[in-house]
Amino acid sequence: MRLSGLQKEVLGLYRQCLRECRKKPEATRAHFKSFARNEFDKNMKVEKKDFAAIEFFLRKGRRQLDMYASPGVKDVAVQ
Repeated sequence: MRLSGLQKEVLGLYRQCLRECRKKPEATRAHFKSFARNEFDKNMKVEKKDFAAIEFFLRKGRRQLDMYASPGVKDVAVQ
């Protein structure tokens, strides 16, 4: 199955999130992974053709990743 450009971007963002999780303290890595998974799961029902929404969530996700990738952030609140 071939992926569209947006699908590749979403998968790339998810992989970046998982890579950043590995940089966090071992005690809190599970919290970061769970948070990332929950954020992606929340938006799974967005229609594939709703490009504006997907692009919005990609921008939002990148901003969150930049914020949580900061070395000062040691843990994240799991919802």
